[in-house]
Amino acid sequence: MVGKNSEVDAFIQKLEQWQEEFVTLRSWIQDTELNEDYKWMHPCYTLENKNVVIIQDFKHYCALLFEKGAIMEDPYKTLIQQTKNVQAARQLRFKTLEEIKEREDEIKWYINEAIRVEKSGEKVPMKSTEEYEMPEELSNKLEDFPELKEAFYKLTPGRQRQYMYHIGQAKRASTREQRVEKYVDHILDGKGMNDK
Repeated sequence: MVGKNSEVDAFIQKLEQWQEEFVTLRSWIQDTELNEDYKWMHPCYTLENKNVVIIQDFKHYCALLFEKGAIMEDPYKTLIQQTKNVQAARQLRFKTLEEIKEREDEIKWYINEAIRVEKSGEKVPMKSTEEYEMPEELSNKLEDFPELKEAFYKLTPGRQRQYMYHIGQAKRASTREQRVEKYVDHILDGKGMNDK
C-alpha cells in the first residue's frame, strides 16, 4: 500500500467512538496493495482508482462496505445488504473491538476477495429503470403534467429509481400522492430526492 493518508489520520483521531476498531481494520487493509484515500468523509481504499472498501461508522456498529459485495463469494454468510434497494454494495458489521479481533481471518478473507473481484473486472449486474414498478400516482401526475414528465425522464436513471421506489413504498394511495406532490419542484429543477 502507498502510505497513509493524512485526512484519514485526522478523521480517526476525531472519532468519539470506534477509534480502536478503525485503527485495527485500517491496519489490516494497509497490509494489502490497496491505496488509502478519504472520500465521502470516510477512509476509502482503492485499486487503480476504483473504490474497493470503505470503513464506516454508525451509532450502533462500525462496518466495512465492499463496493462490489453483491458479486463477492460469501463463505461465512456474513455480508449484509443494507436495504433491498442497494444493488452492489454489501457490509460486514461489527459491534466491538473484541468481535473484530475474533473475526480477523474472516475479515481478511473478505478484503482479499474484494481485491480479487476488482482485479477480475467483473461488473455488478444492475437493474434497469424499466425493471422498477412505476407507482400509479406518479405515472398519473406525469401524464397530467407534460413539463414534469419531460423533467422526470431527463433525470439520471438512478434518480428516477429513487423517486419510483420512495413513492411506491407508501402503503396508502393518499401518502403516495403526497409524496408525488412533495417532489414536483425537485423534479422540475432536475434534482434527485436528496439534492439541496
